[in-house]
Amino acid sequence: MLVNNNGVSQVTISEAQAGQRIDNFLLKHLKGVPKSHIYRLLRSGQIRINSGRKKPHYKLQAGDNLRLPPIHMDEGQDTLVPERVMQSLKQAIIFENDDIIAINKPSGIAVHKGSGLRFGIIEAFRQLIPEQPLELVHRLDRETSGCLLLAKNRQILARLHELLRHEKTVYIEKTYIALLDGLWQGENRTIDIGMSKIKRGGEHIMQIDKDGDRAISHFSPLELFDHDTHPCSLMKITIETGRTHQIRAHAQHTGHPVAGDSKYGDKASNRLFRELGLKRLFLHAQQLYLPLANPISIQAPVSDDLSTLIEKLRHQH
Repeated sequence: MLVNNNGVSQVTISEAQAGQRIDNFLLKHLKGVPKSHIYRLLRSGQIRINSGRKKPHYKLQAGDNLRLPPIHMDEGQDTLVPERVMQSLKQAIIFENDDIIAINKPSGIAVHKGSGLRFGIIEAFRQLIPEQPLELVHRLDRETSGCLLLAKNRQILARLHELLRHEKTVYIEKTYIALLDGLWQGENRTIDIGMSKIKRGGEHIMQIDKDGDRAISHFSPLELFDHDTHPCSLMKITIETGRTHQIRAHAQHTGHPVAGDSKYGDKASNRLFRELGLKRLFLHAQQLYLPLANPISIQAPVSDDLSTLIEKLRHQH
């Protein structure tokens, strides 16, 4: 192996080394370097074979010349996700094919790192499946649970983003269930009103603004719980746009914020819901319908804590 003044090393593949996949060779050659980092270097073209890029599954040939950049193990670049989190997320996979992974995202974990968070869903899955160039298709709030899509390649990512834009008659259908504070009046209702982001108390929230970005949510009552102390409504909600905090802000606008919502809800009501056992936001992405050439419908079961609360409300009703 030759190393030049820039810290770049050159490796010529011998007859004995030939026949190995490039990723397997590098995992042995670069001891201690995380798999996710090696795959990132391959995908970005920083590791080159005969001056060109190769896929991780490329099989080395005798005489191949590998160019290896200096390896800087930036702590922030490859934060190790705890094994228990990785195993929990692995068990949360509810659908997988050659193009996508769908998980039933737990409440309380962000979709990506940032704002003081060391890792999120996407970082965990890139560590779990480093050979796949995974990308988030869409986002869910940290407190929201349910269907979350990851793309395995750029082609499906672009196609799904196109379907998310709602610019055509065919689009991804997103269905949520939520428990709203108070008794819903009437039947189905559509909220079609703009939203804009403001800063309040040091944090960003969304407010209703008719001149803001258009947001459309459809609310349908599923079950009403007419309690003296904590009347509430189980709702199905479908959305045509995917604005930040859209359902939460629209629910507040109807006078029925989502139960357990610390940003948009009522403190006194949330205290009553906590006494019933609700320790999180009651908002769950229940279903995604993907109108691809072979349509896919994905359903995420409600977590035990939410279903237990619903049963408790039914028995107290």
